[in-house]
Order: sequence, then structure tokens, then C-alpha cells
Amino acid sequence: MYVLYIIFAILMFGFLITIHEFGHFITAKLFGVKVNEFSICMGPAIWKKQKGETLYALRCIPLGGYCAMEGEDQDSQDPRSFPKAAWWKRLIILAAGTAMNFLAGLLIFACVFGISSQYRYIGQPVIGQFYEGNTVAGEDGLQEGDRFYSIDGERVYIADDVSLLLQLNLSGSATVHDLVVIRDGKKVELSNFSMEKQQFQTEKGPQVLYGFTLTSEPRTLGNLASYVWNSAIETVRNVRLSLQLLFRGDVGIDEVAGPVGIVKTIADVGTEASSPSIAWNSVLLLAAFIAVNLAVMNLLPLPALDGGRILGVLLPTGVKAITRKKLNPKIEGYIHAGGMAVLLVFMAFIMLKDVIQIFH
Repeated sequence: MYVLYIIFAILMFGFLITIHEFGHFITAKLFGVKVNEFSICMGPAIWKKQKGETLYALRCIPLGGYCAMEGEDQDSQDPRSFPKAAWWKRLIILAAGTAMNFLAGLLIFACVFGISSQYRYIGQPVIGQFYEGNTVAGEDGLQEGDRFYSIDGERVYIADDVSLLLQLNLSGSATVHDLVVIRDGKKVELSNFSMEKQQFQTEKGPQVLYGFTLTSEPRTLGNLASYVWNSAIETVRNVRLSLQLLFRGDVGIDEVAGPVGIVKTIADVGTEASSPSIAWNSVLLLAAFIAVNLAVMNLLPLPALDGGRILGVLLPTGVKAITRKKLNPKIEGYIHAGGMAVLLVFMAFIMLKDVIQIFH
């Protein structure tokens, strides 16, 4: 089974990158930009066909793919080249790949949450009941029916956010937090509120908890749609928090995983699950997280990423609007080339680290 999950992870990466490139491809075609080649996978071609102006190819390495537009990386005088398209068309073409990854994440979330019996009940960030001996309930504290709205300034989207945000210590304290809850339709602020885990006797035996349970509701079309959307938005927020913690030094570079590390993680998650259904649910949810993660990371304004290319469209447009002069395209090319070199070195470093950790 371990090998099966590894194969799934590799194919999943190939699928996510292919649909990303398909987003660029379909919008380029829509706006009349010339596409020289659309390739699924990488490496030597095992099948290819020229149809009109575009070469369609299937290659042998199931990682990635690409959409080669006329003039994207080289000078071209073709009136249908990418640089000669209107700036807003180029923005849509560049953002379309990210949009496809985000939609893929939404679709995977919807399939898992909508089909799996594991999610017949949808968890809500609403307090159900308190355990006897808790220290958080009271007139000036939490009450049954309170819906968590935010914790330490971060929105609570789904039930899992409650424990996640409390454990991240975003306030600088492990036990004191700034809470906002919805009570009787109104926001109630609980500033510098003490919340410390204690051991309580539950139906599953002794557990260390915050002293309350959260409610769940039978799955309906309405709360399913809300849960799918909130799960995707929560993933976007968690990617941003991860980057924030990384730049703050709270997370080390050794905790950053590349493709090799992610493939191993997917295989580990699948094989360690208690049943095949739970295993595939967990693996598919991880795939949804990766899809949304790719969407967010690709929008970072770094050279060689879609976000950097979007900035490369906006910056010359802004410079031209202000100075009436065009930004030298060679400068933009040097920036992207340098960014690509740095990105490739970083990816190689992460990949080497992941391989070393596997055999360590």
C-alpha cells in the first residue's frame, strides 16, 4: 500500500500542475494569444500531435507540464504574442493557473466532505457543553452556544481552527488569549482571557482539553457548501500563517517540505490510518490542502512565479502611466532569470534535505 500512495502522490502532483497550465492555456486561447505548445508531463515525448498552430504533447515523466506561449520568454514580433496582448488579458492569463488550483482544492474538499460517511455530521465552532471543573465558563467567560469568531485576531472558519489557533500562541502566551465570540447575534470580546488545558474525564477516558466540547450538525447542502468554502479559505490563511511563522523564526527551514517530502508525508498518512476509508479521506484532504497551497504560493510576488509575472505586468504598466516611457524588457527578463535561478537552488536544497531525512 505504501507504494500505491507514493504513485498516487506523484500522479497528484502531475495533475495539479497540468490543470494549472491548462488554466493558462484555455485563457490564452480565449484571448487569441498564440500557444506554441501545450504539454502534459515533462521529458521526452511519447505522443505528440500538431493541431493548427499548437503542438499537443504527452511526455514520459509524470511531473508537471507546461503551456508555451509565443513571446513569453523571448522576443517576438508576432501581433498575437503574449507581451502584445492587453495588460488586463495578460493578468487574467497569468492568474488563471492559480484559479484552477484553487478550484481543484474546492472540488476535492467537496467530494470528501460530501460523500464520505466520516462527515455525515459537520463540526461547528460553537460551544456545546462544559466539563465539570472547567475554568472557562461563567458570566464573564464563555457560555454554551457561543460561536468562536476570532482568536488572537485570526478568524475562526471551521471547528478545527479553535484548537489550532489556541496552540499557535499568536498572542505570545500559551494560556492567555484575546477571544471574540458571537452570542445572541452580537460580538462579545473576551480580552486577556485565560484558557489552560486540564485533564477531564470523557466518554473516551481521561483527556487533556480546554474544558468544553464543540457542536456538530447533520450534513445538509447548505452547511456542506459553507464548510467546503471555509475549509479552502482556512487553508489560504494557514499558508499565510506558516509563511509568517517561518519569517519570524518560529518555524525552522528543516520543517519546510518539497515534493519529495510531501510524497513521503502522503504515503505515511495513508499507511498509518486505522482503515482504508479513513486513509483515502486523509490523503485526499492533504491533496486538497496542497492544491490550495500551490495556488497561494504561486501568487507570491517573486520572480519566476505567477505572482512575480503579474507584478511584471503591473509594474511596467504603472511606470508607463506615470513616466510615459516603457520599462526596458531586458531588465524584466534579467529579474525573472535571476529569480528562477534562486528558486531552482532553493528547490534543490529542499529536495536534498528531504532525501537525507528519508534515509537518516
